[in-house]
Amino acid sequence: MTGPRDSARLLMVMPYHQLVRKAVEAGFRVWSIWDPSMRDDAYLREVAAHSEELLLVDFADEEALCALVEETAVAHAVGHVLHLGSESSMVPVVRVAERLGLSPNRADSVRLLNDKAATRELLNRNGISPVRVAEAAHSSQVADAARSLGFPCVVKPSRSAGSRGVALLRSAACLDGWVERIEAAGPAGPFVVEEYLRGPEFSVETLSVAGHHHVVGITAKETGGPPRFVERGHIHPAPLPEADTAEVRATVTSLLDLADFEFGPAHTEVILTEDGPRVVESQARFGGDRIPLLVDVAAGFDLEAAVFRALAGDEVPRVVPGRYAAVGFFEFPAGALASVTGLDEVRALPYVHALTFRFRPGDVLPPTTDSASRHGHVVVDAASPAEAAARIAAVRATVRVAVREDDPLPTATREEALR
Repeated sequence: MTGPRDSARLLMVMPYHQLVRKAVEAGFRVWSIWDPSMRDDAYLREVAAHSEELLLVDFADEEALCALVEETAVAHAVGHVLHLGSESSMVPVVRVAERLGLSPNRADSVRLLNDKAATRELLNRNGISPVRVAEAAHSSQVADAARSLGFPCVVKPSRSAGSRGVALLRSAACLDGWVERIEAAGPAGPFVVEEYLRGPEFSVETLSVAGHHHVVGITAKETGGPPRFVERGHIHPAPLPEADTAEVRATVTSLLDLADFEFGPAHTEVILTEDGPRVVESQARFGGDRIPLLVDVAAGFDLEAAVFRALAGDEVPRVVPGRYAAVGFFEFPAGALASVTGLDEVRALPYVHALTFRFRPGDVLPPTTDSASRHGHVVVDAASPAEAAARIAAVRATVRVAVREDDPLPTATREEALR
């Protein structure tokens, strides 16, 4: 090591550009590691603009990634290593940081949250949020697992996110189509097969500091339903009775305690069944789908900035929403985009806080099969859940797309859209 560790020096792996900026605003000097294949040059330049140094590596090369983390941490005498990005590369990085004494969490704690099979085993073993489950190492074994559990059931990859590979299997007849899709596009196993949980679904955002779990908020989810359960929108805070809110909070904090999770954000999905809250999955990261922005709009609490303020020693304030915030996702017909209208009108609306539509005429709108293939989103504020729903509906009615009928999708994409 070139000198004593400096608690104001921070190494982040896969830091989104706003996280680097907010870490610097909290008083940290930041070294950043990214995979250049995952972001374009403009995005990486923005990360670099706030970083002491931006280092590049292939995240799929675990050995190279871990070596770069250790080399950078030692060379610059950093005081902390954080990985707040996607979970696929998180555990190896935390394992290195733990060995160096630079991680606020144990690697095993992060694994227990990020791995769906490990999460379920931990909960069931401790009698918290019990769910019947079977495991399958490979897609070819899912059929036997599903039959042993009974239909209907839900299958999902144990180490994936964003609704990828998730499906409701109503009967054995659904298995062939699911296996075909998984083997064609991934993700790889292992898989968990679980009983089909019925009830409304919620996301719970927490910020843990020294093992104390602050429940930042609960967000109600609207999904497209079976078979893939892709989210269509969210509203924050969730309009839940106080008793249900207390049960959901207790279930999530119990999971975090069982995992011995010490520091940072966690995003936990819960279904409120007639038998009480049941954890669907959890991840040791921020929630996606603009949920941190919803919290900020509704309560004036910047969850992302709060992580770095907490790391610097500040207390986490009580979060009290004053309004509602909602996100609605766009899902248009798949095909070659001829035109899009209404975007400027939507941006001018006083209650719109964010609008994303990443396609231009000539681009192909893919079928929406998971979170990554949705076509865009809008974030609004409102005085009530009903007003939020009306505003999302108004935006969806304003944004219009035309798809060229004379320029059909490639055969494989068209077949996927029809499934």
